[in-house]
Amino acid sequence: MVNPLRLLRTTGILLILLVILSNIPYVLLIQTFGYDDILREPVDVVLTRFQAGGTGLILTWFGFGLAALLLIPTSFLLYSVIKLSANRSQSPFLLVATLMGALSGILQAIGLMRWVFVVPVLARLYTDPNVSVMTREAVGVVYQVVHQYGGVVIGEHLGQTLLMGWTLGLGWAMRSSVLFKSWVAWWGVFTIPLLLIGQSELLATVIPAMPVLETTPIGFILWEAWLLIVGISLLRVPQKRVLVTSEAT
Repeated sequence: MVNPLRLLRTTGILLILLVILSNIPYVLLIQTFGYDDILREPVDVVLTRFQAGGTGLILTWFGFGLAALLLIPTSFLLYSVIKLSANRSQSPFLLVATLMGALSGILQAIGLMRWVFVVPVLARLYTDPNVSVMTREAVGVVYQVVHQYGGVVIGEHLGQTLLMGWTLGLGWAMRSSVLFKSWVAWWGVFTIPLLLIGQSELLATVIPAMPVLETTPIGFILWEAWLLIVGISLLRVPQKRVLVTSEAT
């Protein structure tokens, strides 16, 4: 049988690690690659700068992709935590949300890993002085397709949409859990409109006339703060409350 107190502490630590390990490569990419403004630059600028970044830049992207995969165990651990402390009627709804969270982690990792296994090959070809103009133009087209499908469609649109579903389901279930204050549950729910509106930036890549509201950065800052609060809350749950909760279930 799982030790309830250990479950809570492990989940809390993993949530905090998820935020920290995601932000380390993110900050490094801002400093070394001009992320994410670089994504709006012409192909020539992106691939030339990527090639100049060398192995260090590739490994930074690799770390970013691996960090996204932490969402998989985090989703299942939080499912166990909420199931332990919330109304049993939440279980089917919460299970769907949990699967959405795990799938979101997979899709976001796939999107990020294009910078590890695909873009380096394209950047090497594009910057090779011996390559013909026709080949360079073809590489540029391939990059745009990979970026649009792997990044915009898989990582940002599908990955983030599933993330919103997970956040909504988790926040809603938290309302009936004795382990969390009600404002903690609502905090996560209130980040969803910002993330949803931020999807307008993705649509603008194919519909130029689409009005763009760049609310995603604010939404993700608040969302990560929410994860930290949830993690810290689990680390601070008194042992007495854990025992009462486990006995009640």
